[in-house]
Amino acid sequence: MPKTEEKLIDKNGVRIDGRKTSELRPIKIEVGVLSNADGSAYIEQGKNKILAGVYGPHEVHPKHLAKPDRSLLRCRYHMAPFSVSERKSPAPSRREIELSKVIREALEPSLFLENYPRTSIDLFIEVLQAHGGTRCAGITVASLALADAGIPMRDLTAACASGKIEGQLVVDLTDEEDKKGEADVPVAFMPNLDVITLLQMDGQLTPEEFEKTINLSVDGCKKLYALQKEALKVKYMTAQEEVEE
Repeated sequence: MPKTEEKLIDKNGVRIDGRKTSELRPIKIEVGVLSNADGSAYIEQGKNKILAGVYGPHEVHPKHLAKPDRSLLRCRYHMAPFSVSERKSPAPSRREIELSKVIREALEPSLFLENYPRTSIDLFIEVLQAHGGTRCAGITVASLALADAGIPMRDLTAACASGKIEGQLVVDLTDEEDKKGEADVPVAFMPNLDVITLLQMDGQLTPEEFEKTINLSVDGCKKLYALQKEALKVKYMTAQEEVEE
């Protein structure tokens, strides 16, 4: 008999990994994980494992790239060759170059770059293991690394994607849900300022579904924002305890 394809979501709204439609994957966040970086953070979101490091502000090389009125935020998003099931080329792909730009533009509104003219801030995002939603998890962890580096910020930026699978709207899509689903809407959000800094869509949704999907993503961002603040608090409470000892 031909093998029947497993459904992504059942009639009760339970997904293949046991989550409800509005439930995020299990998340673990750590801040200050790299001693040689000015700021760093690590996130596990489901099976995603992503590391971010920040260097700067420092002098720009080559100097002609320096901006007289603000710092230059340079972002490199990179997937390790072993991050996916089939070995990926270590050379930067077109998708990685595009996502580097997308992530940079999602983070820039949160930073007071005008405080550091003629300098650069270099942000490196390394995907160690990928399982859907790496651009959003990359933004979330990168924002924490920038905060850890002491870069003045208007707000932390959290990012979350929602989409449509088998006719139902769900939050925080896995790799299977992203590939087999009907739509995907990544959103980056600054909750304290109530500002969206990234909004993309892949697939097809009605205007009503699109609005509901954005709201799902924003709710996911708010949950991630609480975890971001908690991770920062843990790092600095640990540092304070070490000083007091």
